[in-house]
Amino acid sequence: MRSQIAIIGAGPAGLMLAHLLQREGVDAVILETRNRDYIEGRVRAGVLEQTTVNLLRQLGIADRMSREGLVHSGTNLVIDGEIFRIDIAELTGGSTVMVYGQQEVMRDLFEDAAERGIDIIFEAEAVRPHDVDGDHPYITWREHGAAKRLDCDFIAGCDGFHGVSRACIPENAVKTFERVYPFSWLGILAELPPANHELIYANHERGFALASMRSATRSRYYLQCPAEEKLADWPDEKFWDEVCLRLGPETAARVVRGPAFEKSIAPLRSFVTEPMRHGRLFLAGDAAHIVPPTGAKGLNLAVADVIFLAEALAAFYRTGSAAGIDHYSARALARVWQAERFSWWFTSITHRFPEMDGFARKMQVAELNYIRGSRAAQTMLAENYVGLPLR
Repeated sequence: MRSQIAIIGAGPAGLMLAHLLQREGVDAVILETRNRDYIEGRVRAGVLEQTTVNLLRQLGIADRMSREGLVHSGTNLVIDGEIFRIDIAELTGGSTVMVYGQQEVMRDLFEDAAERGIDIIFEAEAVRPHDVDGDHPYITWREHGAAKRLDCDFIAGCDGFHGVSRACIPENAVKTFERVYPFSWLGILAELPPANHELIYANHERGFALASMRSATRSRYYLQCPAEEKLADWPDEKFWDEVCLRLGPETAARVVRGPAFEKSIAPLRSFVTEPMRHGRLFLAGDAAHIVPPTGAKGLNLAVADVIFLAEALAAFYRTGSAAGIDHYSARALARVWQAERFSWWFTSITHRFPEMDGFARKMQVAELNYIRGSRAAQTMLAENYVGLPLR
């Protein structure tokens, strides 16, 4: 087999890249180790930045999102039970975010990929990139026991944090930067109406809480918990009691309790690989960087990566110039570090850290109170929350 671009991974980054390349007339084949049901079933983020929403509309993949997604023009913070709202639309000249789960985005991308003839090979085993330093890279894998090979011009590694793409780069060719947080998020999904029509981020002396949603009838709640916590320690009733306590009495009065149909614990980390290119291999999405989920930047950052990468590859095939692909890593990393900064900062002002003493707690509350009373501070938060412009 041969294709201009080989994409490893059919998650948001890989599938979005394939759609963008097809629009530009560039051939691509996606290799994915899992099946479609597994990828669509993964519970992930649900807040789309304006850039992501705009791209889905430009690609003609937004009909269901426009019908079912929830447009949010604001978000809310809670300090020890007291809630205040930040009007992100007013502060950013009309920008908003869309609540539409990653599972739904993936479903839409897959359905349109099938209609548009985008080539996806599922359940590819032992996927390995080769000769990424040379002029003729290729990928090998096994399909139903048979050895396969795909020759290509470039490889896009969109296979996540634990994928093979980043692992095939020599250690002396990259630098990694990491911050592992000393806590996790305990999350539940429940077929219950949300407590509020917009997200609520709560800082309580017992830890962080988030009231979110996936639709008008499906709620998503999170609690900060110790990194070593077990799901068995959190029956539904205990979870509801704790989340109501942390969200404060005003929000708690609107919380509808009920059984959770999904419950999970996710660790938090910040991680960046530099550069995001090695030879003819490009990294995008979680293969190159991880952000803590505070502020919901992961999926949106992956989308920005592949916009930059698709533009660079299209220009290469259209004009023969390598300027775009040579600048891809620097361009993407400039945005990555801005998102990392915001996610780290938002996490730092909303979570309880084990080493926090009374002074650190007072500083945290003082910063939140400053945001509550300062239009400039709210504007900074709002601009980052809806997503900084692509540059």
